[in-house]
Amino acid sequence: MSNCSRCLLGLRPKCDGLAWGLGLCLLFIASEGWAQVGPQLPLVIGKGRESASYSVPIQTLLFFTALSFLPALLLMMTGFTRIVIVLSLLRQALGTQSVPPNQVIVGLSLFLTFFVMGPTLDRIHEQAWKPYSANVLTFEKAVAKAEVPLREFMLRQTRQSDLALFQKMSGIEKTKDIRKLPLRVLVPAFVTSELKTAFQVGFMIFIPFLVIDLVVSSILMSLGMMMLSPVLVALPFKLMLFVLADGWNLLLGSLAASFL
Repeated sequence: MSNCSRCLLGLRPKCDGLAWGLGLCLLFIASEGWAQVGPQLPLVIGKGRESASYSVPIQTLLFFTALSFLPALLLMMTGFTRIVIVLSLLRQALGTQSVPPNQVIVGLSLFLTFFVMGPTLDRIHEQAWKPYSANVLTFEKAVAKAEVPLREFMLRQTRQSDLALFQKMSGIEKTKDIRKLPLRVLVPAFVTSELKTAFQVGFMIFIPFLVIDLVVSSILMSLGMMMLSPVLVALPFKLMLFVLADGWNLLLGSLAASFL
C-alpha cells in the first residue's frame, strides 16, 4: 500500500509536512493565476454617458441593498403606522393579551395599507414604472415621477403645525408651495401627524371599554367580591359589546375612510 493511501485510510499517523506545504503553495499559485487570466465582472456596461449602465451583478447587489430600506419606506411613508397602532390599542383596550396575535395584526395592517395606498401605487405604476420599464425614462426621472404621488399622499395626511415645526428646525425658509419641501422635512412631519391621529383614534376606542371596566369593578366591590379579578369578569362583556356593535366593520371602515 502506498504512502498516500495509508494517509487517507488513517494507517499512517502523519504525512510529510513539506509535501503538504508544497501542495498548498501550488494550489494558491494556480488560483492566483486563474484569477488574473479568468473573466472579470464588469461594473459598467456602455461607453457613452447616456448609454452607460450598471452590469447585472452590480444591479443585483444594489437591488438587495435597497431591500433593507423597504421596512423604513413602509413604516414612514405609508398609512401602516396609524393602522398598526390603532389595532394594537384595540387589543389592549379589550384586555386580551395575545388575541389577535402579532402576526395577525401586522398582516391585517399590511393588507389594509395596500388597500389604502392602492390609488397612489397605481399612479406610481402608470407614471413611473411603465415608462421606466419601456426605456422611456431614466432611473432618476422615474424616481422623480414616483415621488410626486407619494408626496401628495403624505401632504394630505400631514398637519400644518407639524410641517411648520420641522421646517423651522431644519432652517428652511417658509414657502407657499409646500410641495417643494424636501423629504427630510416632510417624512418626519408626516410620521408625527400619523402618531397623533393614531392616539386620538385609540382614545376614542378606549372610552366604551373603560366604562365597562368601571361598572364591573363597582359591582364587584359592592358585592364584596374582592378576590375576583374585574378584568376577567369584564372581558366577556367587552367581547360581546364589540361583536354586537360590529366593531371590526366599523373600525376598519373608519380607518380606511380616514385616509380619504
